[in-house]
Amino acid sequence: MAKTPPLPQDISPSRYIERVSLVTGEVMEEAIHPKQLLVHHHRDYHVVDIQARTFMSRLVDATGDEELARQKMRKIRERGFRAAEVIAKAAGLKDPEKVSRALFGLKEREYYFRYKKPPIARQEIEDRYRQLRAEAEEKFAATRDADGKPRLRVLLTGGTGFVGKEIMWQAAHDDEIAEMVVLIRPKEIRDRKTGEVLEVHSPAQRGEALLRQLWLDTPEERAKFRFIAGDVEQPQLGVSDEDLAALQATMTHVIHCAASVAFDDPYEESFRANVTGNLNALRFSHGLQAAEGSPFVAHIGIETSYIHGRQVRKVAREDEIVFPRNFYNNYYELTKAMASLETERFMLEKGLRVVQLCPAIVIGESHSGNNRGDTKVVNAPVNVFGRAHEALSDPEGKWFERTRASMLARMACVFPGNPTAELNLIPVDWVVRGIMAALKRPQAVGERVHLATDNRVTSDQIRSTVFEELGVEVKLAEPTLHRNLTLPVLTKVLTGLKQPKIAGALEKLGTIFGGYSEWGQPVHEVGNDVRVLGLPEARPNTQHAFRMLCRHNRYVQDYGRIRDLDEISRRERVWHTFIEGLEASAGKPAGEVSADEFRTAVAERLDLDAFELKAAS
Repeated sequence: MAKTPPLPQDISPSRYIERVSLVTGEVMEEAIHPKQLLVHHHRDYHVVDIQARTFMSRLVDATGDEELARQKMRKIRERGFRAAEVIAKAAGLKDPEKVSRALFGLKEREYYFRYKKPPIARQEIEDRYRQLRAEAEEKFAATRDADGKPRLRVLLTGGTGFVGKEIMWQAAHDDEIAEMVVLIRPKEIRDRKTGEVLEVHSPAQRGEALLRQLWLDTPEERAKFRFIAGDVEQPQLGVSDEDLAALQATMTHVIHCAASVAFDDPYEESFRANVTGNLNALRFSHGLQAAEGSPFVAHIGIETSYIHGRQVRKVAREDEIVFPRNFYNNYYELTKAMASLETERFMLEKGLRVVQLCPAIVIGESHSGNNRGDTKVVNAPVNVFGRAHEALSDPEGKWFERTRASMLARMACVFPGNPTAELNLIPVDWVVRGIMAALKRPQAVGERVHLATDNRVTSDQIRSTVFEELGVEVKLAEPTLHRNLTLPVLTKVLTGLKQPKIAGALEKLGTIFGGYSEWGQPVHEVGNDVRVLGLPEARPNTQHAFRMLCRHNRYVQDYGRIRDLDEISRRERVWHTFIEGLEASAGKPAGEVSADEFRTAVAERLDLDAFELKAAS
């Protein structure tokens, strides 16, 4: 078999990571391939390994004790290695590890990975961060007007994305933000058949559409925004020299929100979007900071709390990033961790003032579930389940067609999840509340802040909520067996039934959630959101937020069928008004209203065909 060619040095993991011998403690100079850093490179290669992990999963289900499962697994491994030694000795074989690998799927790693440390003592790092905070506080003080009120001017990347839109919405209603300049690429509109470019929408045109979709109607709100051409994957962010000169003279902050959230992208694409894009943004902010007379205060980097990978024994701390002994779920996590290391390097080596914000899995707005048309990540399985339920419930068509649709729907309603696995879901409005606070907290420079929750939702709670809200009976499948047995069979059968889209959707869901729905997910330390950013101690109720996500996707998005952003915007405005009215009459948040009560309110107050509020009787 041909060897995998080495990656170019500028994108190689070896820039950030080193392999260390467990025997000698010395750094091993062998090249590191990205796949070696993922969970699935180290498992699922042997039937006994799969059965052992299935046993562990079922033990956790039965006892709720993850540490007990780990202890049992350690004992099983020890017995397996001893049995291999006995068999090797009896057969006259010199290498018992080959026996243990062949018979039991057991292998001993003689190395571990770690991130390369900066050649600076910890005290010196703290001293540098303290100096950066002092500089930021001095610069921030200069932004205050005669009344002592900050007047901030902010450059935003990623404004067309899910989080970016919420940043614009909250900025529009924040009196302390005087101006927001949004970096945006021109968009080519092509003929679907020929690929011919029919027209090009300028940044100003795209910005106008964004403001309209964000319900920013008043002249005062709209005047706060300016849209300029740029591209985060280009040097100088693709900004013209003329625009750059103006930004150097006016911008107080940069919020770098642009990134790829595709969990199944190959390494090279993830690196380009998340590391190269981040480096371009850091260099751009450093240029603003270094410009003569610049009012620049700080760069706000939006990362992810999953930069910590699979931490199954230790809490993922906010003040450090270490290579996870249980590796990363995907290249998204890995490259975002690399981007965070580059951010630290820019602070230490170049003196760039940065606040690092790390959201967990971002979902729709906490009260209404509004997500401005997002259909990715958690929205994707909810939409698949909803459509499957509709197929199961459809009384029309011939018996054969209904039977076939029912079979397909039941295949689609399988979710790879251990009942105890916890997902850290966080509403987008809470995340952006943290971002807005970071703009006004110069003392946050040099800090890493998890924008996460301390009340995570389990796979079993997700399953029960989906049943209550959508009427869908989702079957939780043990993740290891699902990944190795059930999913390949399902996709083969669906492809044979000429259902490649459903097969592809299930494969994608397995890829995205196969790692996050296993037991032993990282527990993210929280506290800097309160201590550093001044956010309330009571964080959003995750189960209520997921309930509102289900309701939004069912009624507003029609399980992802409504894709036109203008129509989504119109519907979400109606939905927002409906939710406000419901909460006023119920005297509690909509997420606390039971499924039956909520359905009754929808029937009484919403015309779902026209998607308009019914006239009061």
